[in-house]
Amino acid sequence: MSQMTMVKALNSGLNNAMENDDSIILLGEDVGTDGGVFRVTDGLLSKYGKERVMDTPLAELGIVGFGIGMSMAGLKAIPEIQFQDFIYTAMDQIINQMAKLRYRTNGDYTLPMVLRTPYGGGVHGGPYHSQSGEAYFTHTQGLTVVTPSNPYDAKGLLLSSIELNDPVIFLEPKRLYYAGKMEVPEDYYKIDLRKANVVREGDDLTILTYGPAVPLVKSTVEKNNVNAQIIDLRTLNPFDLDTILAGVKKTGKVLIVHEAPKMFGVGAELSATISEKAVDYLAAPILRVTGLDIPIPFALEEFYVPNEKRIMIAINKLLKY
Repeated sequence: MSQMTMVKALNSGLNNAMENDDSIILLGEDVGTDGGVFRVTDGLLSKYGKERVMDTPLAELGIVGFGIGMSMAGLKAIPEIQFQDFIYTAMDQIINQMAKLRYRTNGDYTLPMVLRTPYGGGVHGGPYHSQSGEAYFTHTQGLTVVTPSNPYDAKGLLLSSIELNDPVIFLEPKRLYYAGKMEVPEDYYKIDLRKANVVREGDDLTILTYGPAVPLVKSTVEKNNVNAQIIDLRTLNPFDLDTILAGVKKTGKVLIVHEAPKMFGVGAELSATISEKAVDYLAAPILRVTGLDIPIPFALEEFYVPNEKRIMIAINKLLKY
């Protein structure tokens, strides 16, 4: 076990996977010589060589397209998109090819491919470097969408994603890359992609969250002595319905917190699903604390994303019921 940041944990996971499987190929802008813009792939070029760690041109459509072709041909491509904001030029490949290959070939082809990309705020990058676009991918059937909230989960979820025989969008919260360290095994381990993580037990309300919002929710609840259950979804599609419904039935009050905008977001789907399947257990309306329904700004980012004050306003409102 070693103390690792999320960046180091992801790097360790990629190294473990590449040691175990010669078919794994990394590709992306600056992933080789520079080790990635956030240094997630640091040192892997020198260890595995330029045939397995490939620097590419600034062409996201090509990066994803080459990854799809490699994975169809028997390799396991792990492309990196430098910032999630740049991924949209590759959406035709992601939605019409990557997500649908198994379906349109009736299972003759599968696509064991993990598309990694940092997302969300934390670097004051504004509307072109700080977006949270997870809803685009969760809406696309055929994609598994995963996002870790801590170093331990980052490595285990990445290794599980690499072993999956279908395409994964692996969203890495950039604000958590260097946010802190925790004990992470040096060796290979996996985390079940189908299971959410109950981060904290509580009886007064259940908070559903994921990715960059998890540490904020946890610190807010603990600082303010709130008896709340916190569930980290880990996988956004498909999400762990059983754990979510168990939390709803336990407390009867639900708060959903995520950094992406509210309208048509992951929180809306969670809310609708709970309303359909567990409305009889609800003792209060389902509330959401999210990013604002505007582009994320360069300045005042801390007021755009959820913060302690906004979360506590929602918690206190729920506790009054």
